Amino acid sequence: MPDKKIVVIGSSNTDMVINTKKFPGPGETVLGGKFFMNMGGKGANQALAAKRMGGDVTFIGKIGNDVFGRKAIGFLKDEGIAVDNIFIDPVNSSGIAMIMVNQDGENSIIVADSSNNTLSPSDIQKVLNVIDSGDIILLQLEIPIETVAFISEYAKKANKKIILNPAPVTNIPPELFKNLSFITPNENEAEQLTGIKIIDEKSALNSALELKGKGVENVIFTLGPAGAFLLSEDYTGMISAPKVKAVDSTAAGDTFSGAFAVAVGNGYRIENAVRFANFAAALSVTRFGAQNSIPAEKEVLEFLEKI
Repeated sequence: MPDKKIVVIGSSNTDMVINTKKFPGPGETVLGGKFFMNMGGKGANQALAAKRMGGDVTFIGKIGNDVFGRKAIGFLKDEGIAVDNIFIDPVNSSGIAMIMVNQDGENSIIVADSSNNTLSPSDIQKVLNVIDSGDIILLQLEIPIETVAFISEYAKKANKKIILNPAPVTNIPPELFKNLSFITPNENEAEQLTGIKIIDEKSALNSALELKGKGVENVIFTLGPAGAFLLSEDYTGMISAPKVKAVDSTAAGDTFSGAFAVAVGNGYRIENAVRFANFAAALSVTRFGAQNSIPAEKEVLEFLEKI
């Protein structure tokens, strides 16, 4: 069976990263450690993760007419991702993210969405043929929600599998949920979407059922070191992740999403696709940076064999 084509539509940012022992409080200045500048943005991260997992990937987004945008396109193109359908915003800058990573590998992020926030339904209308050519449509929420809603409605009618990573959480229109094949929030995003705090498998099930009731076909919660919780027709329950020493969790969720999209496209059963994505995400947190931390398919398969 040939691999499915994955179309990722979302944000591209340049990440400015500072390591620090602790996050500053309001009005506080702390001395940090090393500074890194990496390519990032949830859309671009997930496109890169899917490509490094062996996927046939096209990325659609919007950048500014500046050095950050040009570098971002060049990086993705060098990785083998189709970038011919990235729009240029002549007014706004490319997206920038300011990221602090503490000594426990936790991160705190502020994003200036800039050109990402101008990717509009009218832009998407110009590339509907690209969506038509895809099998799996992977979305996030660092672009306008009306654009995400437009894409999901069109892709649903075109019988595409639609995966939404609802980050950062915003007010999601009720009709959008009904178009989703998969939704992949973390525990904090799940609580914001359902009002249910995930503390154990029972609360995870209740939260997932809440999303299922909104019309989502399959629900996956990414739960960090605990692994993931899956609610689907064929499997419901926790799926564990390998134990690793985390140094930076910045792109863990994006790595999970890209790896999961490829695994589903390659015909994995959903629970096995989640397991594969868990291992990919676990590898990513052992490395610094966003796109720099995303492993290749070979590394993930070797890690699976080793464990």
